Amino acid sequence: MRPVETLVRLLTLIARVGAGVAFAVLIVTVLVQVVGRTTGQSPVWTEELTRFALLYLVAFGAGLSLRTGDLVNVDVISESLPGKLPWILRLLAAAATAGLALYLLPHAWKYVTIGKMQTAPALGMRMTWAHLTVFILLAGLALFAVLRCITMLSGTEDGTPVKPAEEEE
Repeated sequence: MRPVETLVRLLTLIARVGAGVAFAVLIVTVLVQVVGRTTGQSPVWTEELTRFALLYLVAFGAGLSLRTGDLVNVDVISESLPGKLPWILRLLAAAATAGLALYLLPHAWKYVTIGKMQTAPALGMRMTWAHLTVFILLAGLALFAVLRCITMLSGTEDGTPVKPAEEEE
């Protein structure tokens, strides 16, 4: 296995685990909230934690969505073009996505640091942790877009979405 393939698998695993943990926190928090509402003693922090879990779910899932083609993707025209044009357009789209995400990363980090001065009212935690989701989202998009460019240029992949095995059947 090539080092790039190993890196792609590792980053995919990290993103899946992150999304899975965020989803588990979301499920447990909503369950606590629902049970609390039926008993009349719903903890106030559940709504806030639910929002943070949703933010982390989106942040970790964005890079995965780029990889699997689940982001908004209008490829009807590009994929019907002749020859290598669809491949070139996929490469340009990945490069543009990587470029934009990389350009926005320093600005996202500045946004994260602003969170030091703010606190979440119910949980009492610094908003840095909520703002970090924007940085994670952009970093994931940048990483998966750069890796798509690398794998396309090395001939390992053709840039088409990589669907999980259960969806290929």
